[in-house]
Amino acid sequence: MRTSVNDYRIITDLNPRSYISEAYRTLRTNIQFSTIDDNIRSIVITSPEPSEGKTTTIANLAVAFAQEGKKVILIDADLRKPTLHRYFMKSNRIGLSNLLAGQFTLQQAIVDTHVDHLSLICSGPVPPNPAEMLNSKRMEQQLKELQETYDIILLDTPPALVVTDAQVLSAKCDGVVVVLNSGKVKRDTALKALERLNQVNAKVLGVVLNNKERKHKESPYYYYYYYGSNDKE
Repeated sequence: MRTSVNDYRIITDLNPRSYISEAYRTLRTNIQFSTIDDNIRSIVITSPEPSEGKTTTIANLAVAFAQEGKKVILIDADLRKPTLHRYFMKSNRIGLSNLLAGQFTLQQAIVDTHVDHLSLICSGPVPPNPAEMLNSKRMEQQLKELQETYDIILLDTPPALVVTDAQVLSAKCDGVVVVLNSGKVKRDTALKALERLNQVNAKVLGVVLNNKERKHKESPYYYYYYYGSNDKE
């Protein structure tokens, strides 16, 4: 499928006063208040299947957190089909795969973005063993080091029903948000993805219902949120 520059636009950066940007700020707030007792700092964003909008969601969410003054690190942990570098117009030659392979240091892998308070770790070259790398002790160590510097760590992962990467990282992070393509994803598919996350005791913070049509013609998509998705009903 062909892509264009518009596919990688970050609306929270380009038009922070739009109603879509406000929806991302609502998502940010919902995440912050999704749990009272736990401090949510590392968050995985995934979806059941490809093309449900998870990467667009995490890019805009990262900007929303940064606009609040939080120090944010955005990690492209989709080592199979990375795209976050395109949103921020960065090279993908060095990134997480190099870091986990011991080829570069953490500081060498981190790049600044044009957004204040927001840094990025690109995916890097596609490795032959993504799941093993993400499940390594080195990955756990890097997450711990990042927590010493950043307020929020956001990780973009492959779809939960395609490979096990999302499950692996969800077990290492404080929470996970699942993005669903409204009107296309089947209920059974969504529940199956949530069940796989529950199998690794992932803390599911909620679900983003993406591409929800509005009654007026401002935009062909919108965002709704439902939290408390650990319920299986």
